[in-house]
Amino acid sequence: MEARAAWRNHGHGGWRRPFAAISLTLVMALVSAPWAGSAGEKRLAIYAPVTSYSVTVVDRNGYEYVGLSEILEPLGPTTSRTDGLHWKVRYNNGDSEFSAGKNRARVRGHDVDLPANFLLESGRGLVPVSSLSALLPRILGNGINFNESTRRLFVGNVTTTHFTAQLSHTTPARLVMNFSSRVNPTIGTEPGKLRMTFSREPIVAPGSPTLTFGDKIIPSANYSENNGTAEIVVNSGAALMASFSNDGRTITVAPAPQATSAPTPTAVMQPATATSSPSAAPSSPSIVPSPAIQHVYAVVDASHGGDDRGALLAAQLMEKDVCLALARRLKQELESLHIPTLVLRDPDANLTLDQRAVEANSARAAIYIGLHAASDGRGVRLYTSLLPSGGENNGPFVAWDTAQSRYLPLSQSVAQGIASELQKKQIQVRTLAAPLRPLNNLITAAIAVEVAPPGSDVLDLNLPVYQQNIVSAVAAGVMAARDRLGAPQ
Repeated sequence: MEARAAWRNHGHGGWRRPFAAISLTLVMALVSAPWAGSAGEKRLAIYAPVTSYSVTVVDRNGYEYVGLSEILEPLGPTTSRTDGLHWKVRYNNGDSEFSAGKNRARVRGHDVDLPANFLLESGRGLVPVSSLSALLPRILGNGINFNESTRRLFVGNVTTTHFTAQLSHTTPARLVMNFSSRVNPTIGTEPGKLRMTFSREPIVAPGSPTLTFGDKIIPSANYSENNGTAEIVVNSGAALMASFSNDGRTITVAPAPQATSAPTPTAVMQPATATSSPSAAPSSPSIVPSPAIQHVYAVVDASHGGDDRGALLAAQLMEKDVCLALARRLKQELESLHIPTLVLRDPDANLTLDQRAVEANSARAAIYIGLHAASDGRGVRLYTSLLPSGGENNGPFVAWDTAQSRYLPLSQSVAQGIASELQKKQIQVRTLAAPLRPLNNLITAAIAVEVAPPGSDVLDLNLPVYQQNIVSAVAAGVMAARDRLGAPQ
């Protein structure tokens, strides 16, 4: 017998297809997506046919405000200029005019009333978030669907993501979630819950926000939206793990295998692949030490690649291309300091997160450097791993999702050193922690470097002098930490 319950949604594109057989890849990992902003920061998420992104929301005079240019620039050609207290913005050859301290705007020849005064801060035009429903359809010449309470904005005929959820009464029980398009949520665990947060995917609300399964291990799941994200929480009476399959369109949630504590780890539990029907119980993951296939000092990993373009940072500017350009510059800079370096994807290729982790571990380098690019924010954000709870060692091996635990203090020290080098070059920098893959899966010092523009123009990401300043600082930070990093393993 198999109990089924499905979340379906009538809006944004119709009904979800029925439950189907899947090829299940078992991964001892908690998978996360690219980040949207720092903890506690208010965000507005925008989903459009060609891109998804988020912008910062600020509080002013009792209202929430957002930079209008920041919303428009990823959607099409945008220019703005300031003339005293007047601010003008042009989007796709359509002009809009605003005046500081006034609650009326002129948009493509029509007056539009604002719920609060327009603000001008250092040339940045701020409009009330609650005015977007009136402003954007006129500016864009396109319809929008805006949920102000959750700060989620859908532009035009964007293809939204629907999902179904079915509980298979196998031993143990598994919750199989099928999505209409590829997803890559941040996944975290806490007692009695597994939480999936979707920051960039246009997930839409199901018919019912609560789904009840009547199972002791996985009794229910809940859907909610807040601060520009969608969230699915799976409730459980046991620790849970999530695995991905079907090219990121299926997430299977099942009880995590029990692990026992052990001495200091020397190898990693790598993912194994098994093909099964939805009613078949998952097999145990294989435990295989990584073979040494190439000894280098540094592994540089340009994120995304191939048909995974990453974020569309601007018209014709894709994240994968910026990352590969940075990776090639960083390799050249490191090797000029006599630091042998491997670029994981050169030329343009598509690697899964597990492939990146396995190849980096197999190289047995002294440090891993992941590269990302973003249109929001300024300067550079340096990330180290934020490990999930649990994940104890199993014999001489390390659980896949906590492989970084032994190296985390060293990773944090290297990140601080690189931050100091960036500050010397007057580049804004923040150091953060995130449950970011493949950082959690690596058995070496590991950091991720996310590069944002130096100013308001996202195209400055392509400036050779800006890219060179960043990679020089990163290379200098690695060189300064070389005694602590030691030799390749």
